[in-house]
Amino acid sequence: MAFRGHYEYSLDAKNRLTIPAKFRAVLSGGVVLAKSLDPCLWIWTPEDWEEFTQRAITSRDPFSAEARKLQRYFHAGSFDSQLDAAGRIMLPAPLVRHYGLRKEVVVVGNYNCLEVWGRDVWREYEREADATAQETAERLAGGSG
Repeated sequence: MAFRGHYEYSLDAKNRLTIPAKFRAVLSGGVVLAKSLDPCLWIWTPEDWEEFTQRAITSRDPFSAEARKLQRYFHAGSFDSQLDAAGRIMLPAPLVRHYGLRKEVVVVGNYNCLEVWGRDVWREYEREADATAQETAERLAGGSG
């Protein structure tokens, strides 16, 4: 299943996040909450997380200091969790602190994972991405216009 759309939510006092109803069945077998390289945290199925880390990390030379650093970044910054009966997950305190998440957040579908952004951070990112989307697409396509 591809995760699409963006949804505004509020964290409760225990930093629990309600997962959009349309994604709960896919995530019912558990989730991995992890640091991303952008200013948001990731929510993955365990299987997709393993595939991502296999491609991104374990395929690198284990004797490379940079590969080991990236491996630690992702694995030390990832946490296994489960949805509760109400379709919520508790966001780990280290990730909440790392991204400065407050009460108002946006859950963003990003194909094979969900992202959790602070609402203000997401709005600024979305403004910038909207303003440069055409140029970015052309650059990635190798075209000039």
